[in-house]
Amino acid sequence: MRTVLLTLSFLVFSAAANAQMKGGDDITGPYDVVAGWPENVCGDGWQIGSTGGVWAEHADRIYVLQRGCLPELPPSNQIVPGRNASGYSFAASDPARHPRPGLHLMIFNRDGEMIDNWDHLDDLMVRPHRVVMNPHDPENHVWIVDDGAHQIHKLTNDGEIVMTLGEFRVPGDDENHFNRPTDIAFLANGDFFISDGYRNTRVAKFNADGEFLLDWGEPGTGRSQFNTVHGITVDAQDRIYVADRANSRVQIFDSEGKYLDQWNDITYPYYIHVSKDQHLWVGDGRTNKILKYNLDGQLINYWGTFGTLPGAMWGPHQFSVDDENNLYIADVHVGRVQKYTPKPGADRDRLMGQKP
Repeated sequence: MRTVLLTLSFLVFSAAANAQMKGGDDITGPYDVVAGWPENVCGDGWQIGSTGGVWAEHADRIYVLQRGCLPELPPSNQIVPGRNASGYSFAASDPARHPRPGLHLMIFNRDGEMIDNWDHLDDLMVRPHRVVMNPHDPENHVWIVDDGAHQIHKLTNDGEIVMTLGEFRVPGDDENHFNRPTDIAFLANGDFFISDGYRNTRVAKFNADGEFLLDWGEPGTGRSQFNTVHGITVDAQDRIYVADRANSRVQIFDSEGKYLDQWNDITYPYYIHVSKDQHLWVGDGRTNKILKYNLDGQLINYWGTFGTLPGAMWGPHQFSVDDENNLYIADVHVGRVQKYTPKPGADRDRLMGQKP
């Protein structure tokens, strides 16, 4: 009887506490943003530049890919950004838009402390775009896509380059060249797909040894045609999802490039990710929302808003979830990466699923 009374008292207390909750604007959805994460590694008077990529290997090893430090801006009104950080890279023709070199690929721990800096890559980086790991790879190789260099690098987990695809600063559309590639996705057998890209309008498929197998796509708005191929991901059925950004859609293909379907009216898909629980998550660069779809293309959930205040976004360019369900978002135009932790009691259906 005493246990029942205690349980009833707890329920009454919980109901009363919930009834007293007021306000809130749900900017960060089911998450709280972690203030001050990561530390400012650029030094006094400087801040991190355009942040193309983030990948959580686990909660104490977070890769952050950025295009070079920029002079620190004065405090803004936390609504309108003072500049578009993505306009600054070593691909820019105007030297005034070249950032300070260095700190392009960094690794942080859970507290936001930099534990490694792969500075041996600095001379190779022109406009680094994505950092990715193959979820089927037991050796945890790290892949970097650099659209300004027209190259993709495969590295060991401690940073040694073991494969490079493409020719440095030489664009092309054949089996040995790319023209501003953007992303990479993997099959369980080691085959991988490169979305290529800003200038080319194709997807290129390679085997695990980096040998070219096939490609598909051309400019346009029809089936298997693209306008800015900005991201790519794979589901458990080996279906290939392609972010056809400027056509405001996601197209779906089989692993040999046969067209299967398309989902329209996705305003500006920057990044797409099929989670372990088989949902497609989209970072939209114009609505600045994180969108959740089932694999029939139906919108299930969303959150996010534009701005520079903590937790808001201007260009969710890549996101990743660690083994403790923390979420990391590369905010490409503001120039920052943000860490989000699940709110106590958050609806798990609103939390982003982990990597396959």
